[in-house]
Amino acid sequence: MRIKMFVKSWKYPSILLTIIGVSSVGEWIYFLALNLIVLDMMGVLAVSGLYILRALSTLFTNIWSGSLVDRSNKKHLMVWLAIFQSMFIALLPSFSSIWAIYGIVFLISIASSIANPTTLTYMTKLIPQAQRKRFNSLVSLIDSGAFVTGPAIAGFIFMSGTPNHAIYMNAIALFLAALITLFLPNIEKRDLIETEDEKITLKVLKEDWKLVVDFSRNHGYVMVIYLLFSAVMVLATVVDSLEAAFATEVLAISEGDYGLLVSIAGVGIVVGALVNMIVVEKVATSWLIGLGSLMVSSGYLIYAFSGTFLIAAVGFFFLSFSMAFINTGFNTFYQNNVPVEVMGRVGSVYGFIQAFFIIIGTIIFGIIAESVSIRFVIIIGTLIMFAVTVILFIFNTQSSKKEYYIEKHQLQAPGTN
Repeated sequence: MRIKMFVKSWKYPSILLTIIGVSSVGEWIYFLALNLIVLDMMGVLAVSGLYILRALSTLFTNIWSGSLVDRSNKKHLMVWLAIFQSMFIALLPSFSSIWAIYGIVFLISIASSIANPTTLTYMTKLIPQAQRKRFNSLVSLIDSGAFVTGPAIAGFIFMSGTPNHAIYMNAIALFLAALITLFLPNIEKRDLIETEDEKITLKVLKEDWKLVVDFSRNHGYVMVIYLLFSAVMVLATVVDSLEAAFATEVLAISEGDYGLLVSIAGVGIVVGALVNMIVVEKVATSWLIGLGSLMVSSGYLIYAFSGTFLIAAVGFFFLSFSMAFINTGFNTFYQNNVPVEVMGRVGSVYGFIQAFFIIIGTIIFGIIAESVSIRFVIIIGTLIMFAVTVILFIFNTQSSKKEYYIEKHQLQAPGTN
């Protein structure tokens, strides 16, 4: 009986995990293949344009995507977005113009930017609160595995075929993910989405932005944690943008050794995700976020002050090892404290702010690195990150805020509501 209940309770979560896994691995294959195609066509500068496109698509999409997500049936939107991406990815190899490719990539990135909050919102509705932390730890493990298996599969395809073959395989994988999504329950079938038929106009967007502002004022503690976590992610992304230059120019290691550093980070991600999955139920969500963030920033500090390959490798392993804890903790906190009815809008508005600061921060850090030194800007960035994580740790571990981290167990099986 207990086994039967366990199988029933994890039936739909397992399907959702499969979809996330296929999408994560496919995204690595797609982006690596796309990099090679564009590099072969136009060179390194054109590849940099792909990264700029992704950031711009996030800025463009997050202005309005939350309004769409909260007004849509999440299962149906997930299916159509996956089909949309698979169709346009399949079209990529047929274009020889870099501008045509950029245009298609921009559309694919828009769909991806909408798909992420849609999946998160659906996940929050599907997974009972009692299972969320365990489920989020499994998502971290799958994402970690994709970090390793995605490039490995792509490399195998490149050796036996061409980047175009990898593109087609990813298109097929995304289409299969769309078909698998059809087996998930339509959890909003009997829900009344009050704004479902409302057209998204500028007036509606202004009202939605006001809603997010009002929500932030009324839930100050939740938004403080959100902003502090976002600040850590922004600083990590900005510092990572100078990672290759720091390794090769400051540490004076070869490109081969840099590749080994990246591999060590990959091992750290996988090992951290495995440990996280084992201990997640025994560690409070507040400590996953607070201590996890301190561990991440400590790893960056070790890396920033390193003078040899060995010390840099220790820093790389430690920071990547810690990522699963902070991500699992924050996602659980976010799902438990932001109402699912406004989750899309809250996430998109703050995602817009985060993307904006990533672009600005990357530009500023790049200018300082050119005019002063790479090590200086890396050290400054990691020291600021460490200070932010100390503040985040203090806010997370306040005894007066325990109610924000309490796991409310639900007996209802997923997919039955």
